[in-house]
Amino acid sequence: MHLPYFLKAPAVAIIGDTCYTTLIEDFNYTHVPCIKYAISKGLGFGIVAGGAIVKVPQIIKIVQARSAKGISFYAYMLETLACVISLAYNIRRNNPVSTYGETFFVTLQNLAILGLMLHYNGKNTTAFMVLSSFLFLGNVLGRTAEHFLADGTIVQSALVSLDLLKFLQTATIPINLISKVPQIVENYKNGSTGQLSAFTIFNYFAGSLARVYTTLTEVDDIIILAGFLLSTLFNCILALQMALYWNSTPAPSKVKSEKGDGSSSETKKRVKKLD
Repeated sequence: MHLPYFLKAPAVAIIGDTCYTTLIEDFNYTHVPCIKYAISKGLGFGIVAGGAIVKVPQIIKIVQARSAKGISFYAYMLETLACVISLAYNIRRNNPVSTYGETFFVTLQNLAILGLMLHYNGKNTTAFMVLSSFLFLGNVLGRTAEHFLADGTIVQSALVSLDLLKFLQTATIPINLISKVPQIVENYKNGSTGQLSAFTIFNYFAGSLARVYTTLTEVDDIIILAGFLLSTLFNCILALQMALYWNSTPAPSKVKSEKGDGSSSETKKRVKKLD
């Protein structure tokens, strides 16, 4: 089957000439490598599309409540740091956009959430400093420049070497895992997930599972694969907490009741003395 150009061009761009010919023109659906590659590409772009909106419900929930209660600020700081490093690393490695594109959107949404968390705590100056710092870091890590030598050779230079960036990417594995811990602990202590969005949590878990497959299929990088495998485990814990604490509310503070009991007992003692 021959598709018109306006359909063929994007299909070839996504799955390549060989797999386009095999799957679309020759209808050869027994070619396992192309089938796996097409599935990976479909999942990859699906994750990227999902990443563009994955935290929008979380942002809406915070704005509506005018509060980020139950959401760990430190968890979002660490996750955003890992996102900025991973985004720069993937761009510098020229990895397919389908294997990391959602990181760009998640980074922007995380910055919005961090800004809102600080804003609703009356820390607008701190919000500006935090957001500016992350944008500056991303620019430093990802920026490259090309120079032409006298013989016409193109030399690429960067403020941060690729070796150092590779080390930082390795460091994102523990950073990503540690970023989940404060939120897991916060949920456990409260017996509730507070203002956390179920849509965001469950989509994160599904997305990390799919990313394991796309990384195995398209990217030969053990560092990225290890990161997604461990991230899937911790996202699974958060998803289980979301299911466990569904419709739960934080336990009310006992401080006031204890104070009330104390004052009432003192009143009773005074009454007895007067008697």
